[in-house]
Amino acid sequence: MRTIRFYGTRGLLPPPSIGPRRVGRYGPDHLSRLALIEELQHQGMTLSAIERYLQGLPDDITAHELAIHRAMVVSWLPHTLDESTREQLAGRVGRRLTEDDLARLEAMSVLTATDDPAVFRVDPALLHLGVRLLDVPMSQDSILAARQVVQEHARATARELRRLFRDEVWQPYRVWEADPEQVEQMRSLSAHMQPMVLQALVTAFQRSMREELRDTFPRERVPLPDRRPADPEESTGRD
Repeated sequence: MRTIRFYGTRGLLPPPSIGPRRVGRYGPDHLSRLALIEELQHQGMTLSAIERYLQGLPDDITAHELAIHRAMVVSWLPHTLDESTREQLAGRVGRRLTEDDLARLEAMSVLTATDDPAVFRVDPALLHLGVRLLDVPMSQDSILAARQVVQEHARATARELRRLFRDEVWQPYRVWEADPEQVEQMRSLSAHMQPMVLQALVTAFQRSMREELRDTFPRERVPLPDRRPADPEESTGRD
């Protein structure tokens, strides 16, 4: 109960309805929102981040819609951050990390310092990529500039996909009659969409990058193999 009241003071939960004897009553809407808050916390989001996230939800969202939203959003949440000491980090990446290495990884948001100078909060999804970038012959400023470009375009793509999903998928679910099976359907849809969208993004980026490189270095093009059928006379020889 103390936690629920604390969430209420942070604006994470709406106020309870007041019943007889001025007793606060919490209903299905509160339970659904609590379940979503717990899921977001499990994924590593802070209360401040959760507060901003919940502010983006419709004011009139129902308990059923919250359950669907929770099923839809869970598979798209980032990996949970974990904590590692410097020795544990060295074991995970297979090399000793210097102070300069740690500073560069922190600048790339691969890890962040904690109150304990010997412990770091690590993003496991970025750790090995960040370590590989330590050996790339590029300046730190260039790497950060490239990261900024990727982040800006990734956010723009995610924003447009969210709008499309909201208008074409989420809104139809909101106007249908509540059905417990819809929650599982939305969970299945979201789980199947994520790998397809990610693969589409990777493929589109690879093709775009290949075209850009061809335009930038036209004389460096690698000739494509001849896919025409072989001439029977050439394959057997001529008299």
